[in-house]
Amino acid sequence: MPSARGVEAHTDVSSLTFILHNMVPGLQLFNEGKWVTAKCVPNSIIMHIGDTIEILSNGKYKSILHRGLVNKEKVRISWAVFCEPPKEKIILKPLPELVSDAEPARYPPRTFAQHIQYKLFRKTEDLLAPVSN
Repeated sequence: MPSARGVEAHTDVSSLTFILHNMVPGLQLFNEGKWVTAKCVPNSIIMHIGDTIEILSNGKYKSILHRGLVNKEKVRISWAVFCEPPKEKIILKPLPELVSDAEPARYPPRTFAQHIQYKLFRKTEDLLAPVSN
């Protein structure tokens, strides 16, 4: 019988992510060097910011690294709703008022579609890139 694996650690490309859940723990957030299990609060919606907000804020707000674990005792159900910008119409870059000589832009301008491609294929490119000595 195949085993359930959960969802590997990642950040969301979206601006905001809203998660509805069935009160079964399994969402973990990486905070201060360790994995922390999110508390399940009755009648709540979990919300976290994604890469788009991190880019627009020039890194002042961080896209949260998170993962989903399988609960061995109960079925865990979660439904994520992603709020994203149009794929080609908006150039994602730090807002001008958050960029200065003292704090230069940390992210290159790109469309949301280009950011998705970067996220999807970065791991492959990193694996294929020559190692510098």
